[in-house]
Amino acid sequence: MKTHLIIPDLQVKPNVALDHLRWIGRYIVEKKPDVIIDIGDHADMASLSSYDKGKRSFEGRRVIEDIKACKKSNEILWSPLFNDKHFNKCKNHITLGNHENRINRAIEDSAEFEGLFSVDDLAYADYYDHVHNFLEPVVLDGVMYSHYFYNPMSGRPWGGNADAKLKSIGFSFTMGHQQGCKFASRDLANGQTHYALIAGSCYLHDEHYIGPQAQNHWKGIIVKHEVHDGMYDPMFVSLDFLCRKYEKMEIKDFLYKKYGRVDGYVN
Repeated sequence: MKTHLIIPDLQVKPNVALDHLRWIGRYIVEKKPDVIIDIGDHADMASLSSYDKGKRSFEGRRVIEDIKACKKSNEILWSPLFNDKHFNKCKNHITLGNHENRINRAIEDSAEFEGLFSVDDLAYADYYDHVHNFLEPVVLDGVMYSHYFYNPMSGRPWGGNADAKLKSIGFSFTMGHQQGCKFASRDLANGQTHYALIAGSCYLHDEHYIGPQAQNHWKGIIVKHEVHDGMYDPMFVSLDFLCRKYEKMEIKDFLYKKYGRVDGYVN
């Protein structure tokens, strides 16, 4: 039976701390998973956001800088693995998220962007064996992965909590997109169990759009042990734990010591 390691939404953008990617890379070397799944929204692509376009907070954003930040993040994440013999046996997947899809939407909305940039410029194919299109699900050892799942009748994302989503989807699934971490299970009469895992945050920086009272959600990675037929034993590995493991201090102390601030921004 295999071990899966899940990397939730990284939301990488310029001028944010990326130290946790080095911790994750070292942890992957230690744990030697059989499969790595980046659940998408690895790149934030804030320059193409429609949420705050036209606002003062939007000023200064550039597509090229977003792409550079994404490439830098993968260099940091994967550098500990390239010298590890086990890495050649590991299968790596990324399921593109709605933030990567901002690139495709921008090109569709403004045809003059065609040929200037594309999702390929993020260079995911240099690191991942399989790059799955936005909302294209992939089933690995009985678990279905996608950035999120939607109602095929309406085209809208399934609503409700993890239990409700599990009932609607009817299959063991893992998705990102929603901040924090939610987990649910459903026992079946045939002796199997379906699991719902929703984990959409793996970053050190504050997301200002959600306000100061919503910054304390869980952030980290997940290791699934003995994955088979959609069943597994989950292990939740927070960034707080990884910082204590590799830096010997709490995250806020580490950020203040290195950057002189605790919000995860570097200038």
